[in-house]
Amino acid sequence: MKINGNAIRPGNVIEHKGGLWRAVKIQHTQPGKGGAYLQVELKNLRDGTKLNERFRSSETVERARLEQKPYQYLYADGDLLTFMDTSTYEQIAMNRDLVGDPAVYLQDGMEVSVEFFEEEPLGVALPEHVVLQITEADAVVKGQTASSSYKPAMLENGVRVMVPPHIEAGTRVVISTADSEYVKRAD
Repeated sequence: MKINGNAIRPGNVIEHKGGLWRAVKIQHTQPGKGGAYLQVELKNLRDGTKLNERFRSSETVERARLEQKPYQYLYADGDLLTFMDTSTYEQIAMNRDLVGDPAVYLQDGMEVSVEFFEEEPLGVALPEHVVLQITEADAVVKGQTASSSYKPAMLENGVRVMVPPHIEAGTRVVISTADSEYVKRAD
C-alpha cells in the first residue's frame, strides 16, 4: 500500500531500499528555505541497522502489510525465545534481538502478538502493561514530599524503575513495556 512520505508514523513498517524498515522516531521539519519534510529514523527489521531518511510529501513509500497472529511465550534458551501458536500449537524460536529491549518483560505463558511478513517472523508486540513485584526499594528521604519525587526500585526481573515514595518492597506494580515507566499500583 503506497502512502505519502509525510504520513509515516512511529511503528509503521515500510519497504525502502530493498529492505523492511520500522519507523522508530519521526520529526517534522519546515526549513525557512525549501519545502517541508519528515526526518525519519528507520530500523532494519532483519539486521537491526539504523538509517536516517528525509521524506517529502510529494514522495510515496510502500507500507508493508504485516500479519499478526496470537502466540504464547513459552521459554528462553540462551538468545532464542520460543513461542507457541495458540490455535495450531506450532512452536517457533526467535532471536532475542527481534524482540528488542521489551524482552525483559516476557513472562511464562504471556500472550503476545507475533508479526509476520510473508511467513517470516519479524517481531513481537508485548501487552502494553505488565504486573511485576518490587524486590528492592530505597527508603524515602524525609523532606522530599514538597514536589512529586520518585525513588529508584528494582523489579523481580532485574529492571530498575522509578516509583512513588509510598511503594515498598513486595508491592506489585503495573509497568509500561514500551518505556519501562511506573503506571500504577496493581490491585
